[in-house]
Amino acid sequence: MSASDIVTLDALDLSRAIRARDISCREAMEAYLDQIERLNPIVNAIVSLRDPESLIAEAGERDDQIARGEYLGWMHGFPHAVKDLALTAGIRTTMGSPLFKDFVPRVDQIIVERLRGAGAIIIGKTNVPEFGLGSQTYNRVFGTTLNAYHQKMTPGGSSGGAASALALRMLPVADGSDMGGSLRNPAAFSNLFGFRPSFGRVPFGPALEVFFNQLAYEGPMARTVPDLAALLSTMAGADSRAPLSHPEDPRIFSGALNRDFRGTRLGWLGDFGSYLRMEEGILELCRAALQSFVSLGCIVDEAKPDCDPAATWSSWTTLRHWLVAGGFGDLDADHSKRSELKPELQWEIERGLSLSARDVFRASQVRTAWYQSIDRLFDHFDYLLLPAAQVFPFDAQMHWPKEIEGHPMDTYHRWMEACSIISLLGCPAISVPVGFNRGGLPMGMQIVGHIHADLAVLQLAHAYDQATHWVRGNPPRLIQEDA
Repeated sequence: MSASDIVTLDALDLSRAIRARDISCREAMEAYLDQIERLNPIVNAIVSLRDPESLIAEAGERDDQIARGEYLGWMHGFPHAVKDLALTAGIRTTMGSPLFKDFVPRVDQIIVERLRGAGAIIIGKTNVPEFGLGSQTYNRVFGTTLNAYHQKMTPGGSSGGAASALALRMLPVADGSDMGGSLRNPAAFSNLFGFRPSFGRVPFGPALEVFFNQLAYEGPMARTVPDLAALLSTMAGADSRAPLSHPEDPRIFSGALNRDFRGTRLGWLGDFGSYLRMEEGILELCRAALQSFVSLGCIVDEAKPDCDPAATWSSWTTLRHWLVAGGFGDLDADHSKRSELKPELQWEIERGLSLSARDVFRASQVRTAWYQSIDRLFDHFDYLLLPAAQVFPFDAQMHWPKEIEGHPMDTYHRWMEACSIISLLGCPAISVPVGFNRGGLPMGMQIVGHIHADLAVLQLAHAYDQATHWVRGNPPRLIQEDA
């Protein structure tokens, strides 16, 4: 196979070819490094890239292991770049902050341990906004990441580097994390699948805040749903260091995803009765995509939660302020470091430090009421659907959208409300592609499932992909030009 043929393979096909020794790990590494050398300078998606000679030598060692019958797992020999928020032993983890630009951890995050255990070779990191705050990937350490489909636009964030690298075939699969939409928004902006798992599905750690990390989850991103499910099977599963992790066997995700969806009930949340501001064209693309579900035999009806979304947003901001202030308040208190923090982080910390215990408790009560409201909807629907973003990819030089269709956004993340209010639920949610606007910019839609119904969400997403083929049929122009 040529290098371009190798990087075009789906991840599971690459895995099978490596195991069968039709492609060597060294050939795979050289092909992906060549793709990175050509395209990464254009979009700035992969950062802290390790020395290519060392990576090729490590790939050669993986080939030797296969020759000895020492097959590590489905990612054996895969080049993989980890999101630059996750700890990677021996490789810089900057979190996009000048304060950590030289930080090299001694330990791996749990998911990184699992990636290595499945045979992946960690080649570097994927770019993020500072500390992952905001769905626009830029920082003062590595600069700005650009969209794979339009190099003047953002890929979103905070898993923006992962999305651009994946869309441009610089990685077979990608990991990310999601608090307010950081896996779903970049996937929507990059014509990909981005999955926020159920609460506890992927163990978080090692960290001091394992009991309080109830909004930000790690998860997979991929170009096909089977690839995404395979990566989830590696990332998921209980770990004693993560006391809230879910005990279900992650091997359930490595099986067949095919399923009959005739008679399946889908609830269309849309913009919550005009509550969510949407850029023109988004609802139209999503509504058109509903017909693909109908073609699968699904029944689609309007869904209206009996809960105030404005109160839900207030709950979200309170809990986010509280968690961010708890995690980064010490940096803000050190006057020598405070000036190095982006304004949005300073704002989050200030608001968080002003909260009382009663404020946090009341926000949790509202969150519970919101969950119960959606849980009642699941008495009538098997899945819920809504857009994965409220704007199309925007100018990469813009910090964040200040308005949507003339309506001002009062915070740096208000334009992501469609994702953040779903984050509060703890339910599984995947962004699936729904097409492009007239300017060729991608968009996605969320499929939301009942708590811990992760496999069911992946099965519906897979059926939808088989009916639409948005990713396979619409590669970025940079790849087409390269071919």
